[in-house]
Amino acid sequence: MAEEAGTEISRDEAQKLIEDGAQLVDVRTEHEWEAGRIAGATHLPLAELAERAGEIDPGRPVVLYCRGGNRSTMAAQALRDAGYQAVKLEEGIVGWSEAELPLEPEEGYVAESGEAAHILQAQKKAVSG
Repeated sequence: MAEEAGTEISRDEAQKLIEDGAQLVDVRTEHEWEAGRIAGATHLPLAELAERAGEIDPGRPVVLYCRGGNRSTMAAQALRDAGYQAVKLEEGIVGWSEAELPLEPEEGYVAESGEAAHILQAQKKAVSG
């Protein structure tokens, strides 16, 4: 599937759009969101996008991100098909973190995606907590 021109934006472009009033939406899973996220983001997992799209203001641009770009590509396309001005963050939260841009909470990190990672993370929490 080819990317449409202008549907993927750089971190700098994303920051500018957000400063100008765009909505930032994280489409990752709950455990990924809990581990670390970009400040100011709204959590709207990809699996819930269809039923929760009404929570996104159609009158403002939307910047979507996931871990690396696959889920945000699908989310941005679905929202564009529904009439939203939606773009995805190039390289997702992985690229954001590698550029040493801040995450929330303060000790936040980029979690692995997938069920196995979720289980391992829960086990680490149980052992350390």
